Amino acid sequence: EEAKKRYEALIPMFFMMKELSGILRNSRHHRGSIDFDFPESKIILNAAGKAIDVKPYEANVATKIIEDFMLMANETIAEDYFWQDVPQEYCTEEIPFVYRTHDNPDPEKVESLLTLLHNQGVKIQKAKEEITPKEIQQIIESIEGLPNEAMISRLVLRSMKQAKYTTECSGHFGLAAKYYCHFTSPIRRYPDLQIHRIIKENLHGELSEKRIEHYRHILPTV
Repeated sequence: EEAKKRYEALIPMFFMMKELSGILRNSRHHRGSIDFDFPESKIILNAAGKAIDVKPYEANVATKIIEDFMLMANETIAEDYFWQDVPQEYCTEEIPFVYRTHDNPDPEKVESLLTLLHNQGVKIQKAKEEITPKEIQQIIESIEGLPNEAMISRLVLRSMKQAKYTTECSGHFGLAAKYYCHFTSPIRRYPDLQIHRIIKENLHGELSEKRIEHYRHILPTV
């Protein structure tokens, strides 16, 4: 009650945010985004910063709102910079950028996975040569509540490739997203900080030919 009184003017917006979060989540699910939903852990520290306990991290409405909005921001920025061109006076190529990409799984690993699932009583047929994110999503949904759900989920996860940073935008299989980057986490990883520098310089009209060449040179290593 005390919190409701304190944030009274913002509460209608919070509920709109919750509604929009649900719309975004449903939209991602509809296109085939894969949600493994593994339980996360929260490490409890004492006053000296020493780990004293590990507990399950409970996701709530607020964490879901943040996650959904972050994913939307990441996709929006990636799509915007994919289509942006370098100013005409320099050249007509796209602005150098760092994307977060996730390639399609290896067909051999997928076949092994489908055989294993069949032996576990989970019958999934893929429509084409390559499996789609939607079909992986269907596997995850079909094993919900089974005694071996956690084991199968991890096997499905291991059959997929690792996400990586690339200067080419080749899409994100796990999110079923055509454009994706890590715009929302510049304090976590150096490649993410680089795209903030690029965006800032671009907004301020400071992406000179020299700076563009600088980024083209360093981004593959970054």
